[in-house]
Amino acid sequence: MPLSKFQPLLNEMTLTEKIAQLVQLAAPFFKGSKDEGQITGPLAGLGLSQQTVKDAGSVLGTSGAEEVIRIQKAHLQENRHGIPLLFMADIVHGYKTIFPVPIAIGCSFDLELAEKSAEIAAKEAAVSGLHVTFAPMADLVRDPRWGRVMETTGEDPYLNSEFARAFVRGFQGQNLSLESSRVAACVKHFAAYGAAEGGRDYNTVNMSERELRESYLPAYKAALDEGAEMVMTSFNTVDGIPATGNKNLMRDLLRDEWQFDGILISDWGAVKELIPHGVAKDEKEAARKAIEAGVDIEIMSACYALNLENLVLEGTINEALIDEAVLRIFTLKDKLGLFENPYRAADPEEEKKVVLSDENRVYARTLAEKSCVLLKNDGLLPLNVSKKVALIGPFSTSGDILGPWSWMGSKDEAVTLYEAMKTRLSHPNLITAQGCEIHTGSEEQLAKAIEAATNADIILLALGEASEMSGEAGSRTSIQLPQVQLELIKELKKVNKPMAAVLFNGRPLDLHVIVENTDAILEAWFPGTEGGSAIANLLFGDSSPSAKLTMSFPYSVGQVPVYYNCYNTGRPKDAVDAQERYVSQYLDSPNEPLFPFGFGLSYTTFHYENPSLSSSVMNENDTIEISVKVTNTGDASAEEIVQLYIQDVSGEVVRPLKELKAFQKIFLQPGQSEQVTFQLIEEQLRYYHSNLNFESDPGNFHVYIGGNSRDTLSLSFELRKKMEGKINDNSNSIKISN
Repeated sequence: MPLSKFQPLLNEMTLTEKIAQLVQLAAPFFKGSKDEGQITGPLAGLGLSQQTVKDAGSVLGTSGAEEVIRIQKAHLQENRHGIPLLFMADIVHGYKTIFPVPIAIGCSFDLELAEKSAEIAAKEAAVSGLHVTFAPMADLVRDPRWGRVMETTGEDPYLNSEFARAFVRGFQGQNLSLESSRVAACVKHFAAYGAAEGGRDYNTVNMSERELRESYLPAYKAALDEGAEMVMTSFNTVDGIPATGNKNLMRDLLRDEWQFDGILISDWGAVKELIPHGVAKDEKEAARKAIEAGVDIEIMSACYALNLENLVLEGTINEALIDEAVLRIFTLKDKLGLFENPYRAADPEEEKKVVLSDENRVYARTLAEKSCVLLKNDGLLPLNVSKKVALIGPFSTSGDILGPWSWMGSKDEAVTLYEAMKTRLSHPNLITAQGCEIHTGSEEQLAKAIEAATNADIILLALGEASEMSGEAGSRTSIQLPQVQLELIKELKKVNKPMAAVLFNGRPLDLHVIVENTDAILEAWFPGTEGGSAIANLLFGDSSPSAKLTMSFPYSVGQVPVYYNCYNTGRPKDAVDAQERYVSQYLDSPNEPLFPFGFGLSYTTFHYENPSLSSSVMNENDTIEISVKVTNTGDASAEEIVQLYIQDVSGEVVRPLKELKAFQKIFLQPGQSEQVTFQLIEEQLRYYHSNLNFESDPGNFHVYIGGNSRDTLSLSFELRKKMEGKINDNSNSIKISN
């Protein structure tokens, strides 16, 4: 690292003090914590002394501004250099005002609202004393069995990249040094954590470098290009080496190739986990491998604190590795203004005004409305207020709608579906019955549900997963609803009343039982603090659903992974000359998902027609315009997300059947039309070749435009490039065609 203004301070510090800056411990370890004195056992278990705590560099998690101020004040009194602490936490989809989980936010395709949600989360966190959020999660995910699906924005590299940028902008603002109401963003989990084998958390990841660069790295890079201050290592292996000790990944790629010079932090205990991974024989070797890989801060294990000094003194590692890590930490503390004002924006009185304000709730409600996906509707929705509705299911009155990583959110402060519904329907027209618990049920509960359904005009089911069924360590082999809820659906079907289902969950589910037995399905995900209000607005038609899936929903878990941007095979099932049996197919299921990427219904219908290209040939420096006419052919005003995909017909390596390249949101009144135009340039056609060069190939490309990845209109063009002084000219270039 270049010389820093902190070099004099660094020169005054002992090696022990410098190493302590690389240690992050949970708040209860520190004097001034509300739980102070409860960590004697954990402190001893880590083998740390109180002096290490006094010299530590950062804190994980606090309860609010008052606690932060107490801890910081006590720390500054005891730290001989007066070096302030950094306070960090997982502010993933809201601090106290909880927004929908990220997989739901992705379905909104609304980058502005996503950025606003991060801005609000940052302001609530900053006034509560936090400096860094461990977000955004930029992991691309194709396996819904993995519990942390709820933290991703989906299965598409381009869309994930755009959301990663939006979240970083929201968290950090334009200038962290000037905006004390923002927090530093830490993009995670580097790298490819979302590709864990079998969808099992913390599990092995194994893929080619080309696939890593093509699909999994773009969103992390986008977050860093947007200025994310920190990166968190992932728990998984990458090319046989755990990420936290992976020098090729962290030094060669992240530091040297991408020129990232911010803080690299381990995930919880990940340095010590190099031992069970089998690449370190003990904590000393784990510490050496992590610091050599460039990990600056170790969270909640003591490999650094107990071993780095000996590694330096015996000459195994150079002290310069410690110094560069400390200087990165000081640089961020300086950028946040902590040396001048160690309490920064922490303000207990202002905290009461900012956190969970009415204004913040409005944004949470709006984003929740735009994140719920209408998967099925046989004319039942929107609901008629004159009809009698039986609201049945374990989520009818539950506040467990915040989802994982909402640790400061309150279920008691969440608006339940029942609370929102009763503001629309008078008492005789709203009947409630639990029907069952999430996992269990009784004959009495079922009988009451059947009675309620019998006395109603419409059955509205509120079903789903408990929040702990997804999130970290929430992997599952079955992605159906619990059996008792499926049985409830089947029993209520016998009542023979129109039936709609609202689903609360953190992952794509196998919904075939629900699809077969209901007339309408609204995928609400975990919608956050204002979830009930947002859902009621949609159910009663105050607004029309507009969200689109950013992960495919399978027919069966046996299809997983199933995703839209897959490769073809040498024996595709839909080929003109395909045989009946000897093709790539399942005997008991379609190849395609039940609901594809980009799918989502509205209370109106949209008609796409007259697609056109400005040219049938693209030269290297050309821009092609792609247009389509979209008309609202229904009776409701609504928003539509117009999606543009391309396919490279013949590449140097196999190419996806479709790749999202752009999207636009339009709002149309009934009968209104709009001409939607996209611009496509050669750079958008590039990909990683077998030699890892990032470039495009001359040849033919298909363009697809539509309201989802499946139902599209198609066009074609040819890319021509200068090659070795000649222009590639394919005399068999295809014509523009519908």
